[in-house]
Amino acid sequence: MLYLAALLVHCVPLAMGQYDICKSWVTTDDGPSWEFYACQPKAMRMKDYVTVRVDPAGITCGDPPERFCTHENPYLCSDECDASNPDLAHPPKLMFDSEDEGLATYWQSVTWRRYPEPLLANITLSWNKSIELTDDIVITFEYGRPTIMMLEKSLDNGRTWHPYQYYADDCMEAFSMPARRVRDLSTTSANRVLCTEEYSRWAGSKKEKTVRFEVRDRFAIFAGPDLKNMDNLYTRLESAKGLKDFFTVTDLRMRLLRPALGGTYVQRENLYKYFYAVSNIEVTGRCKCNLHANLCTFKEGSLQCECEHNTTGQDCGKCKKNFRSRSWRAGSYLPLPNGSPNACAAAGSAFGNCECYGHSNRCSYIDFLNVVTCVSCKHNTRGQHCQHCRLGFYRNSSAELDDENVCIECNCNQIGSMHDRCNETGYCECREGATGPKCDDCLPNYYWRQGCFPNVCDDELLLCQNGGTCYQNQRCICPVGFKGVLCQQSRCEVDKKDCDGAPAAGGSPAAVALGVLALQLRGWVDL
Repeated sequence: MLYLAALLVHCVPLAMGQYDICKSWVTTDDGPSWEFYACQPKAMRMKDYVTVRVDPAGITCGDPPERFCTHENPYLCSDECDASNPDLAHPPKLMFDSEDEGLATYWQSVTWRRYPEPLLANITLSWNKSIELTDDIVITFEYGRPTIMMLEKSLDNGRTWHPYQYYADDCMEAFSMPARRVRDLSTTSANRVLCTEEYSRWAGSKKEKTVRFEVRDRFAIFAGPDLKNMDNLYTRLESAKGLKDFFTVTDLRMRLLRPALGGTYVQRENLYKYFYAVSNIEVTGRCKCNLHANLCTFKEGSLQCECEHNTTGQDCGKCKKNFRSRSWRAGSYLPLPNGSPNACAAAGSAFGNCECYGHSNRCSYIDFLNVVTCVSCKHNTRGQHCQHCRLGFYRNSSAELDDENVCIECNCNQIGSMHDRCNETGYCECREGATGPKCDDCLPNYYWRQGCFPNVCDDELLLCQNGGTCYQNQRCICPVGFKGVLCQQSRCEVDKKDCDGAPAAGGSPAAVALGVLALQLRGWVDL
């Protein structure tokens, strides 16, 4: 019988809500042990981690520059798109930037100048990670919404694609499908792919700008209009075949098939007012971690679950090496309210399944904190569960947490780096002028001499004057009669002596050679 309130360890919830705690350390009649729960990360703005691609090649306006106009002023075509001018360019990244108040920035396609050839554009969003949608996808168009478009999804990083929703001003004409609304779907058809006319009718570019994929309306079929009955939704996600996968994607693709017309037909005499312009794409979701993690972090260019329950992998999709006494299973929302963790287990695991990933053989129970921690972590690891790397080491991305080679030494150059620590990708923090993963190289215009020092001269921008010669970028060798860092000063002017006998500004080769010899004798250069 459990009799001591659990102290939450390791999995600190990021937001209040169901399934936000992975495990607790509890005390029972048989002694202390972990109690596991099904858990999932909090929802995030997924556009902050997305990679975007627009095709076909040349569909983005501005190369070459071209004029365009709007439906409000169809014959005043004074606006210009020019990819070479930052103030007039409309690249894809502007679909995801932070817009200043009152100033919309947007990606824009070329105009429909090749009509009647179709104006087709694809916008592909990729995460290199399975994510679960938790709110509506909202696409904001400037200067009119498309009259025909499709939303597609992929579950295998873009290798195969499936329709997600169709949009048209006339669904039957465009896709041979009757128009339907999501809110009219039933519990048995909540994952049906449909065509909607709600977002494609012309309403004027200043009025209606957004196109939605209604996730919340589909959730509401089970959880009610205000999404208050989430228990019923979680139950349905487990029991209804294919429902959980319906809200899971690795990639999304918008296929823009016909632009806003501003009326009922295309005006051939002015094709510069037909184009696509997208100012924002909002995608809200969480990392799919198979209910085995409540944290998801951005590492090495992609999102990765911080797996619990002795699981591992980008989606916590397999058991760790030493915990494979039974087959891997995803966690479950059921039974409510904590679900089933379906944790991986090790044969003969001891001391309450304490996790040290094979880097320690001993655990210690800290009574006043009600915490269990690993003791004497090996293999250059540290932390409560030996899950972090010691200072001066970083995580080997190709090794699992229970690998002896999970931590790699930073090997920062002692002279070029600020200290011997590196970031999670192995890059050291360099001193001024130094560069490279280990800070053992110099930036352009710097030279290495027990550290990186700025070039004194380089024969390009930093020229030795008055016939001086640049020696290894470190100093100018001045001809007789001149001195200074760049040989910019006349010795006779400085010394206030009679300059009548001073040699010419260029200096003879013999004079330069004498100058080199003099520097050698004074220990300034090392030939």
